[in-house]
Amino acid sequence: MTRIKNKQMQRWLAVGLLVALILLIGLAVLWPTVGKWMELNEEKLSLARQLKQYERILAGKDAVVESMNSVKKEILEQGYFNSQQTVSLASAELQEFVKKAIIDAGGQLSSTQALPVINKEKFSLITVSVRMTGNIEVLRGVLHRLETSTPLVVINELDIRPMRNIRNRRTRQIEASNELNVNFQAVSFMRKQPE
Repeated sequence: MTRIKNKQMQRWLAVGLLVALILLIGLAVLWPTVGKWMELNEEKLSLARQLKQYERILAGKDAVVESMNSVKKEILEQGYFNSQQTVSLASAELQEFVKKAIIDAGGQLSSTQALPVINKEKFSLITVSVRMTGNIEVLRGVLHRLETSTPLVVINELDIRPMRNIRNRRTRQIEASNELNVNFQAVSFMRKQPE
């Protein structure tokens, strides 16, 4: 009887080991497969979320395009760009505007010189080099007038230097001068003309 029990116990033990071995092999094969399936499922869900987000963005495309066209129209209506037909006319207009601003502020224009036009993408930069003299109030008035003008004028490379003091011929004393020598570039923008 003990022998029968031992044989039966051995059979159950062998069957248990066989089942455990099959389970271990099954887990060794299935575990990576299940892990890969879960990873791919997560990636699929993430891509589905991204797709929905892109669809929402794409749905708003027409509104964005309409808004961009509206902004372009407003910019054109505000007159920020020089409306002359040629670069030469735009440069001459800018020189005349700068001259008038300096004279109106009480300064003296020493010289203006048109610099070569710089083309950037859809715009041409019209640049005029300016030399003038005047006191700080004159300079403030000129800069204010230029910076608040339409079409838009931007000041570049502003160089301010005090004028030399003058010796009085009678008293031989040096008299201070409030006058300034000012050099700057005035830049105006123009839509690039088709070639």
